[in-house]
Amino acid sequence: MKADATGAAATAPSTRAQVAHLLRRAGFGGRADEIDAAEQAGYEATVAALLAGPVGSADPGVAATPPPAFADIPAPGRDPAARKQANRQRAQQYLQLASWWLDRMVRASGPLVEKRTWFWHGHWATSVVKVRSAALMLRQNQTLRSLGGGDFGALAQAMVRDPALAVWLDEAGSTRQAPNENLARELMELFTLGVGHYTEDDVRAAARALTGWRLDRTSGQLVFVPAAHDDTPKTVLGRTANYDSVALVDLLVDQPASHAWVVTRMWNRYAAPGPVPADVMSRLQTAYGSGRDLTALLRALLLDPVFRGPAVVGALAKQPVEYVVGALRALGVTPDDADRTMLLAALRRLGQVPFEPPNVGGWPSGDAWLTAAAVQARLDFARWAVTKADLGVVSSAPVGSRVDATARLLGLDAWSARSRAALQEVAGQPRTLVALALAAPEYAVN
Repeated sequence: MKADATGAAATAPSTRAQVAHLLRRAGFGGRADEIDAAEQAGYEATVAALLAGPVGSADPGVAATPPPAFADIPAPGRDPAARKQANRQRAQQYLQLASWWLDRMVRASGPLVEKRTWFWHGHWATSVVKVRSAALMLRQNQTLRSLGGGDFGALAQAMVRDPALAVWLDEAGSTRQAPNENLARELMELFTLGVGHYTEDDVRAAARALTGWRLDRTSGQLVFVPAAHDDTPKTVLGRTANYDSVALVDLLVDQPASHAWVVTRMWNRYAAPGPVPADVMSRLQTAYGSGRDLTALLRALLLDPVFRGPAVVGALAKQPVEYVVGALRALGVTPDDADRTMLLAALRRLGQVPFEPPNVGGWPSGDAWLTAAAVQARLDFARWAVTKADLGVVSSAPVGSRVDATARLLGLDAWSARSRAALQEVAGQPRTLVALALAAPEYAVN
C-alpha cells in the first residue's frame, strides 16, 4: 500500500499530520484534543511522553479495570452434562478475558503500553482455544505487558517458561526420551532468529535442551523435573555445551540474526512491511544494543526520519482490533457490560479476536484485512458505534464544514476527492456521515 493509496495529495506532512501518524502507530489513534496537545508539544516531546506514559494502576484510564479473577473449573470427567457446563464456564471466562483487554485498550491514558502488549501478543502468538485456560492466558498477557519494554532476553526467558505457551506448543511433557520439537522450532523461526538462520539439527538439539518441564494444573506453574531433562551435551548453531532452556535462550538472543529479526518484526508492525532499509536497520540495531533494549529500539524507531516519511505514512492497514479500539477512543465511547458480546462478534466477523490468533505465526497484516466482507463488517460496527457516541462537534458544525469536522473527530489528515464527495452527500445526517467515514479507505489506513 502506498502512502497516497487513498488519493490524497502527497505533500510534506505538517506537524499535526506527523503527530497524528505517531499516535496511530504508537497507540490506537488520537482524539482531536490529544492531537491538538501533541501538535503544541511537538513531535519529539510527544514521543517522550508516550514512552514515559502511565503504566498499570498508575494509569487512571485502566485503574478502574483490574484484571479478572478466574475461578477454577472442576474437571468434568465423562459426564456429558458436566462437560457442557464446563465448556460454558470456559466460554464465559474467555469472553470476560477478551472484553477486559479491549476495555483496557479503550480506556488507557497511556496507550503505548497496551499497543506494545498487542504487538507482543502477535509475536508470541498463543491461543486460548488450545490452552483452554483464561487464567494462564491472563498471566501471559501480564508478562508481555510488564517485560515488553525491557531486555528482550528477559522477555524471551520468561516466555520459554510461560505455561500458556508451553501448552500451546506442546512443551509441557517433552522428555529426554521423546523431545517435542514444536517450541524449539518456533523459538528459532518466529520468536528469536527468523527463517534461514538455523538448521534442522539445531532444532533437534534445542528440543533436547528444552526437555523436563511439566505443568502443575493445581498451581498453573511449570515445574522442572530433572529426571525428564536431557542433560547431555548438545550442539546448537555450531556451539557445543550442556544447554538447558536458560543457556539456549541466552545463545539465541545474542545472535546478530536475532538482533536483526527483532528490529524487523518491530519495524514491520509499527512502520512498514517488507525489508528494513539498510540505514534504518543500522540505526535501530545500534539503539537496541548489546542490552537488547526494547524501549530504546522503539524510541529510535518512532524518532527515525524514515518513520515520518512517505514510505511509512499510510503504509499499513489497520488490524481489526486497532480499527475497533481506535474508533471507540475517537468517538469517546466506553463500552459497558451489555456491549461485550456485540464487540467480540464484530471482531470475529472482522477475523481478529484477542487471545485467539489463528496459528503460532499470529494474524496476517497489510492488505489481508482490506476485503469486501471486511468493509461491510466495519460499516455494521460503525453504525452501532455512532449510536453510542456524542457527535455534537459534527452536528453543530455548518453542513458545508461537517466533512472536515468528521476528519478532525477521527484524527484524519485529509479526504480524497472521491471520499469527500461521497461524504458530502450525507452531510445533513451526522450519524450516517460519521459511520460512512469510519468505513472509508482513509480510516482503514494506519
